[in-house]
This record gives sequence, structure tokens and C-alpha cells, in this order.
Amino acid sequence: MTTYYRSQVTSIGTDATEMFDGGVVIFFGEPCPAELAEVSVVHAVSHHHPQRDPQPGDVLRVGDSEVTITEVGEIAANNLRTLGHFVVYSDPEDSQKILPGAIHAKGTLTLPAAGATIELIEGS
Repeated sequence: MTTYYRSQVTSIGTDATEMFDGGVVIFFGEPCPAELAEVSVVHAVSHHHPQRDPQPGDVLRVGDSEVTITEVGEIAANNLRTLGHFVVYSDPEDSQKILPGAIHAKGTLTLPAAGATIELIEGS
């Protein structure tokens, strides 16, 4: 399996824990606006394959936890490429409509520590 996106967590907003507990994780690449940093996992991108976007079946690994992507919103890939920004909804209800910038995933992410690696990996 090939890693097509890699970054490192630089900070975790004080309100990001509440979001994690609710199954929602906001990732934002540096530089991150201060008003979003409070609710985001801020990260520094080190590798991004420009021709590869997240797709159902791909794996998102954050530190020691990972989820499988089940659905990708229509602008999520562009947000990832231009801002390092994506929002992951873990195990959403079947009736939950995907938002344009969102990624739905199966599984649960745990709150990473600063320095943890974030990877997007091609599914099999």
C-alpha cells in the first residue's frame, strides 16, 4: 500500500478533544487561522502526491489509530490540496448526508499527540 499524503501534527486545539469525542476531527495545515486552531489538529505537510486524492477504501492513519474512508465530499480533495484541510466524521449515521468538504470513515481515531504522523494510504 502506498502512502500518498503525509504530515506531522504540530498542535492540537483546546476544543479539539470535544470534537474527537463526538466523532468529528478537523485537520488544518499550517498556517492555520487562529479561530480554527482552537478546534483543529494542526499539521505540517511533508509529502503529497499531486495526482492522488482520497477515495473510498483508502486508509487514514493518525498516530497509532486508523480508519477506512467510506465517502469523500465533492470539495474535500481540493481543500486537502490547497489548505491541508479536511474534516473526518467517524462512523456517521447511515442517514447522515456528507458535507462538501467532509470525509466519512469507518472506525475510530484517537486524539494524537504533537509530533504524531498523519498518513493517507491507498486502499487495496
